[in-house]
Amino acid sequence: MEVAHTKTCEEILEYFGTDAEKGLSESQVKNLQEKYGPNELPAEEGKPLWQLILEQFDDLLVKILLLAAIISFVLALFEEHEGQITAFVEPFVILLILIANAVVGVWQERNAESAIEALKEYEPEMGKVIRQDKAGVQRIRAKDIVPGDLVEVSVGDKVPADIRLIKIFSTTLRVDQSILTGESVSVIKHTDPIRDFKAVNQDKKNLLFSGTNIAAGKARGIVIGTGLETAIGKIRHIGHLCCCVGNQHGHFNDPAHGGSWIKGAVYYFKIAVALAVAAIPEGLPAVITTCLALGTRRMAKKNAIVRSLPSVETLGCTSVICSDKTGTLTTNQMSVNRILVVDKVESNEAKFHEFEVTGSTYEPIGDIFLKGQKVRCADFESLCELGTICVMCNDSSIDFNEYKQVFEKVGEATETALVVLAEKMNPFSYQKTGLSRRDAAVAVNQGISAMWKKEFTLEFSRDRKSMSTYCTPIKTTRLGPGPKMFCKGAPEGVLERCTHVRVGNTKVPMTPTIKNKILDITKQYGTGKDTLAMLSSGYY
Repeated sequence: MEVAHTKTCEEILEYFGTDAEKGLSESQVKNLQEKYGPNELPAEEGKPLWQLILEQFDDLLVKILLLAAIISFVLALFEEHEGQITAFVEPFVILLILIANAVVGVWQERNAESAIEALKEYEPEMGKVIRQDKAGVQRIRAKDIVPGDLVEVSVGDKVPADIRLIKIFSTTLRVDQSILTGESVSVIKHTDPIRDFKAVNQDKKNLLFSGTNIAAGKARGIVIGTGLETAIGKIRHIGHLCCCVGNQHGHFNDPAHGGSWIKGAVYYFKIAVALAVAAIPEGLPAVITTCLALGTRRMAKKNAIVRSLPSVETLGCTSVICSDKTGTLTTNQMSVNRILVVDKVESNEAKFHEFEVTGSTYEPIGDIFLKGQKVRCADFESLCELGTICVMCNDSSIDFNEYKQVFEKVGEATETALVVLAEKMNPFSYQKTGLSRRDAAVAVNQGISAMWKKEFTLEFSRDRKSMSTYCTPIKTTRLGPGPKMFCKGAPEGVLERCTHVRVGNTKVPMTPTIKNKILDITKQYGTGKDTLAMLSSGYY
């Protein structure tokens, strides 16, 4: 949809027949898949070597050079002076240039094919969509996404298709679209229509482009382009033409050329051809290779071994190198295994409940134990509040992979662990009997989400070391009336902002003694393999 940026959100939804909350139905998805095909750049078959070589001579510039070589050769046959053999140097040099040009041309074209195929690397493998066949957000293969799909993206995600934004859940949404537009900094996006039919990609601030990365925030949008109809897909159709023309017919009879109009014409013709050839940087690959080779030698002197030159080029474009400090093999899944809440405060001394949580995968199967005894979380007011924060101060979820028959994270691993914790706790005793495996795994999250409306999000930052969401109640809750600010983050950062401690359904002033005791316990937790986070809520 070429003019999607000029339309309102309602007009886009109406155009595709998409429900703003539930997405597309199964029948709609099937029809759109048949109409638009898969969301991927089609693979192109490479040309055989002999065809590439022949194509190098099927070019206007090369034909001109061939004609110049033939004319030079004919003129050399009629040279009158001695040393006639030297007259054949020119045509042979031109032929050598043509051969060298063909070799470089074949090499460059093979590289160009590889570069076009490299565009497929920017295609994400998975996407997060909302469809009517399943409740909540589900992860599907990016190639199965169709125009009209409702897609959610959050920080760290790669955009799976060209998307028109319809809702931003965070305070800002920043996108790194340098691979497409060359912009050096991330761009702030919005949902308002842009009434400019001639707007370029940089001006389309309400669109997300396929292959770009979400730098900050969370949003929902509707797919307007897939496959070759995306902005990055259209790169495959871009080409250019270079032409050079010379006109020096007034000097053809110059005495310097022996007074022969033909020789003068040939002379200037050769100059024009030479200028045309010189304008094309055939030597660029050789220069790049030489520079990379020199760089490799310098690295080798510092004991850095490079097996292939392209790796040097890749390393030169690298800004961040991430390495694992231990090399330990893991399941790549996070889970909560301990919970600390304040039980009571007496004489300025805090007494704590330390719960243990079983289960270590993203499937919410596990129980909560206190001093070795299984507990019912609904009996603890603090756990009810904790479960609410786990769900509402969160941008992630879990989804059931029907092909692998396993649960997978949708979003950040730490946040997903909190989502799973809320399901294990089931603090409001939601009924899961009779539900499918997938529906039972998201029942608590859907139930709690239905109790609150998330107004806006203050996304996690390295300065605040926390994430906050401002929510208003839709239904009567055990947390009391009025809007709440739910927060999660590093213990030391959150404690600095806390003035009170939750004890059951009451709150008591936070004292230095209580704060230091909490920090001591979290320090003990931190000496193990645990990732520590503190969750809190503010009342307004």
